[in-house]
Amino acid sequence: MNWPSEAFWKMSKKAFLNWSSGKDAMLALHRLKSRDDSAVDLLLTTLNTTYKRISMHGVRQNLLQQQADALHIPLKKIFMGSDIGLQTYNELMGRCVEELADQGYAQSVFGDILLEDLKSYRRRQLRPLGIEPVFPLWKEDTSSLAKEFIDFGYKAMVVCVNAAVLDRSFCGRLFDKNFLNDLPEDVDPCGENGEFHTFVFDGPLFEKPIDFEVGETLSRNYVPSQTDADCFTEERSWDTDFWFTDLK
Repeated sequence: MNWPSEAFWKMSKKAFLNWSSGKDAMLALHRLKSRDDSAVDLLLTTLNTTYKRISMHGVRQNLLQQQADALHIPLKKIFMGSDIGLQTYNELMGRCVEELADQGYAQSVFGDILLEDLKSYRRRQLRPLGIEPVFPLWKEDTSSLAKEFIDFGYKAMVVCVNAAVLDRSFCGRLFDKNFLNDLPEDVDPCGENGEFHTFVFDGPLFEKPIDFEVGETLSRNYVPSQTDADCFTEERSWDTDFWFTDLK
């Protein structure tokens, strides 16, 4: 199957959005909802089985559900262990996507912007299932995207930062223009290389803001699962130390 280029994709088919709770997924949804042909009517999120939190973002399940409720979009959750192998991961995701295909879903939307190896991995996994991947933000300037997100009126908290590139002070902050101005020059404004992750709590598509309290900021060690390591064809080094701000 030949996929259309990003310049010509059409959202005329029933679609689900891979929802991380963060700004890139939110901006992708905003873009699609502004189109007359948008058919996104489901959010799909993977959570850690033990902690009931979104992987890497560390966001609690109840806050994730509040997002879906405020957006008036149904949420489908997939629970996975902390260190499952690639085969198990692909089997779980494959069964889920097959179920969605049986329900009439034909497109899977991602907020990815720049990572070619990740995009290739997603295409490889979806092609046998007959699902078309859609990347509304692909190859756009990340500085412009970050400012666009803020200018639209969305609000997000920085909930996780990579300790190898950002210090503790960046975690637990609002993702705003002050945050962008304070970022080191070598850090992507959208955190596209994994420098930081966010949680969106208010904006134009929300019926009401998400109610939460800012908790402690703690250091955590993250060992990449075999799934992470095997998803990519390119060689990459893995950072393992992160700061997380707990929202509750």
